[in-house]
Amino acid sequence: MLNRITFGRPILRHALANYRLLNTSRAVKNPSVGMTAASQNSTLVSHPVSSYSSAATESASPAPKKWARHVISSKPQAELNNTEKQTSAEKPKRRKRRTLKPLKAPITLTPNAKAHLRALSTGPNPKLIRISVRNRGCSGLTYHLEYVDKPEKFDEIVEQDGLKVVIDSKALFSIIGSEMDWVDNKLSSKFVFKNPNSKGTCGCGESFMV
Repeated sequence: MLNRITFGRPILRHALANYRLLNTSRAVKNPSVGMTAASQNSTLVSHPVSSYSSAATESASPAPKKWARHVISSKPQAELNNTEKQTSAEKPKRRKRRTLKPLKAPITLTPNAKAHLRALSTGPNPKLIRISVRNRGCSGLTYHLEYVDKPEKFDEIVEQDGLKVVIDSKALFSIIGSEMDWVDNKLSSKFVFKNPNSKGTCGCGESFMV
């Protein structure tokens, strides 16, 4: 038995050397075999490195951002806008004051006309003088005066120094701003008018046009 064992050891050593030589020759002929073995070894070593790198990246990642503060209103925005519009509409708007211009008097009386009208009003039967305009004469319009007890519905009453004169509403456009005078001479005694609206008169002065 001892001889067999001692005889067999060199054989085993020789077989092991041949096996190693065979493996090295395979690795030279086929490099993928060696690469697979090397890759297996590298994977065994790379796992802890990757885990360490991932841990490092996790530790190096920036801190989460803080949430910004937002004020949340209790009412919706549309309702707030409506309330603002209502409050703005409720505010009274200031209107510009208009400068009041004095109204133009329909007719003015001269001192002579006042004196004659006062004499008529103090008589036994006081009456009012009504002034109107009629389509007549060369130029188209003439003054018409008459005595009346009271003015009509749409007549205009002009009062000056306590004296009243009635004017027909249809004649206001033609005689507004006129001056009424009393003329007493050898030829006639009558009321005459200085009308700024007159564009021309006839030769006798009885009619005018506007």
